[in-house]
Amino acid sequence: MTTPTDIAALSYEEARDQLVEVVRTLEAGGAPLEKSMELWERGEALAAHCQAYLDRARQRLEAAGMQSVPDAPPSAGTTE
Repeated sequence: MTTPTDIAALSYEEARDQLVEVVRTLEAGGAPLEKSMELWERGEALAAHCQAYLDRARQRLEAAGMQSVPDAPPSAGTTE
């Protein structure tokens, strides 16, 4: 999946906050199917962007000698 340019420019925190809002909107329901699909696709891109940040941070920690960095739970960063 390629990351849209506007998402690629976001910090981790900005992307996480937008992802939280996308999830809230989808969970609230009521949006037309096409809009829901657009939100879902954006959410997927935001989640991938956040995961890339976390992966890079893990690599930096491991390179710095912190070999025992624990795995984050699968839902980390997607809930409040």
